Amino acid sequence: MKRLWTPAWIARHVALVVLVTTFLGLGWWQVSRAAAGNAISWGYAVEWPIFAGFVVFVWWREVRHTLREEPTAEASDTTPAADASTEETRGTDEAGASTGTPEADRPRPGIRRPVRVARATAVDEVSDDAELAAYNRYLSWLNANPGAKPGDYPG
Repeated sequence: MKRLWTPAWIARHVALVVLVTTFLGLGWWQVSRAAAGNAISWGYAVEWPIFAGFVVFVWWREVRHTLREEPTAEASDTTPAADASTEETRGTDEAGASTGTPEADRPRPGIRRPVRVARATAVDEVSDDAELAAYNRYLSWLNANPGAKPGDYPG
């Protein structure tokens, strides 16, 4: 719980209160405008509380993520329970001997998408299109002469 009272988290808590209060206030303002006869304000009256709910959702998700993270090294050195749990999760190799590394530190195989490589077909210099062949010769000359200007092309 101490991790939620750092200066960065205090700023997040304050931002939560300010944003939720502002969004709910804007929602109430739209309800009063809609009651006065502005029909489009009914949509905004629903929209602003949804924004407030989204802010609360993101804040709650970040709190849960922070509380799930492992404590820093200083905190784990002071708690004997953390050391005992690390001892229980040490891995073994094929022979059954302890590897000395915790299971959590081992790299996990990831699910990866296959890499698809598109193969470009080689363009023949002998093409039906004479302009294309000339342009390809021009490009190969520019590639062979990197410092040359296009006006230096002899063809």
